[in-house]
Order: sequence, then C-alpha cells, then structure tokens
Amino acid sequence: MNNLTFPILRLLADGHFQSGEAIARHFGVTRATVWNALQEAEAVGVQLFSVRGRGYRLPQPITLLEHDSVLAAIGEQRSWFTLEVHDYLESTNGYLVKQAAAGAAHATCVAASLQTKGRGRRGRVWQAGLGASLTFSLLWRFQTGAAALSGLSLAVGVAIIRALHALGLPQAKLKWPNDILVHMQKMAGILIELQGDMEGPSAAVIGIGINLRLPEHLRRNIDQPATDLQHELKQAPNPNLLLGVLLKNLADVLSEFERNGFEALREEWLQHHAFQNQAVRLLLPDGRETQGVISSIAADGVLLVETAAGLQRFSAGEISLRGVTQDKLP
Repeated sequence: MNNLTFPILRLLADGHFQSGEAIARHFGVTRATVWNALQEAEAVGVQLFSVRGRGYRLPQPITLLEHDSVLAAIGEQRSWFTLEVHDYLESTNGYLVKQAAAGAAHATCVAASLQTKGRGRRGRVWQAGLGASLTFSLLWRFQTGAAALSGLSLAVGVAIIRALHALGLPQAKLKWPNDILVHMQKMAGILIELQGDMEGPSAAVIGIGINLRLPEHLRRNIDQPATDLQHELKQAPNPNLLLGVLLKNLADVLSEFERNGFEALREEWLQHHAFQNQAVRLLLPDGRETQGVISSIAADGVLLVETAAGLQRFSAGEISLRGVTQDKLP
C-alpha cells in the first residue's frame, strides 16, 4: 500500500472535509500524489466521499488503533504483552501464524486498523472495513500439547463475555463453539489455529473479530443476523479501550485455562450460553442434520445434546448450530 495512504486517512479520521490542496500541502506532496494514495484506499474497500471544491472525507469520524492507547487500557498487565499495531494487514491470523513459526514471543498480540482478507470459521470471510471491526490475533504458548487444549475456544469466549459485560453490554451471550451474540445476532467470532505436537509444547494463534460499526454495504455481505457495538451501546466504541480490556481478560482467563483446563470455566460459560436447554439443529459436515435439546457442555468443551437417539456428544469441527422451535423436534 502507498506509504501516504494511512497518514492521509488519519488526517481524515475526524470525518470532516479536507481539500486535496490542503492535504498535499500538509504532507509536502502534489495533489496527484494524494489522489493516488486515496485510490489505493478505495481499492481495499475504504469508503471515501469526494466533492469538487470541498475535498475528501470519510463517511463518519473513526478512532484508529494507537499502540500506547491500547497499552494504557490494559493496565497493570500490559507488561505481559508484545503488542504490534498495524495500519493494514490482509489477515492478523495469517501474519501471526508465520511469526509464531519463526519464534514470536508468548503473548504477542497483532492488531490491524484495516484487515482485508480476514477468515472466519468454516472458510467464511470476516467482513472488516475501516472502522467497522476490531480485528486482532493473540499468540499464546502452552507447555502442554494440542491434545490438552480442548475447550480453548470456549475459554476465549468467556474472556470476551467478561470484557463486553465490563464495558456495559450485559446482554452479550455465547454460542457454541466460538461466537458471541447480542439479542441472538452475531457480534463477534473466534478462530483458533494450533501449532506444535499433540503431546507438547504447543502454540495457539487466537483470532478475534468484533463488529464495531457495520455499514450497510458490509452488513449485506454477512450471511446471518449481525449487530455491532455502536448499535447496542448507542455510542461510537473506542477500539483502543476495547482491545485493552479484551487483552486484560484474555490474560486472566488463559492463565486459568493453563492451570485447570476448561473445567474451571465451564459453569461460567454455561451461565452465558444463549442456547442452553433450547432446541437446536446441528448441521453436520456430510450434509446430515440432527435435532435435539442442548443439555450441557462437557469438561472438554464437547456439546451434549439430548436427541431422539439419546444423549449425543458433538465436537466443534465443521458443525453448524442453529436454533429451532420446540415443535420442530422429532
């Protein structure tokens, strides 16, 4: 990306018009250079208004990520983390997976103000325009093997719930295995990629995306009901504060998970489960569908469902969970 693109976007972050001439003068370049830089922004999905005689502006004011502001929001635990804040990455998970394989430090966090090729579970694309989402990944190294990390995505869900509740969103709920819902609409998702041996040691790259303020053109591309923090909190969210509070809670929860596994967090997870004791449809990878009532979560994070064939266990894999009404059960 053009080296001037994000400096110009930071200048436009207040949402006001800036003339091409004023921007060029500010950076000591030509108006053509400004135009080229903003063309690159639009090429990666940044919406800009351009009006002859007035200049350029973003559709609304945005707050961009700032390294020191995030550390301040973490508080006392900021020394735990190695924080990288990028203007632009295709995928924070993709970037950090490579860094982890090259020896990146435990508790390295990579965040991006703009992510253009973010991935969700089951191959989905995570829609993340500038100012629309907080997207970041966290590397957590474990002395145990990958086989001992069952329930990790559920533990991460507990950390996100704690953070959202602390920020004034007690309506936030969990959906097995890795989504956060508000009023049964998706607000956040988790994607974990593991490295290492089954017996140990191992490393998890924990990718998290949270909707901040979804513009209509992004909302149309999401294949399920979705909501965002601005709509739910009735104010523009500060991504620096949000990331800091999330990292603080992730440090607490992942430390607990290391000591005692998911079992120590299981009851808390169940308290916030959006579908607990409710009828659901489970769409299996081979195209089959199972219906039942969610009974509980096992200590290893497996979903326990009462079906017509009795109590069945479901591991995350490629299973998709949907709610149904009780009268649709077999």
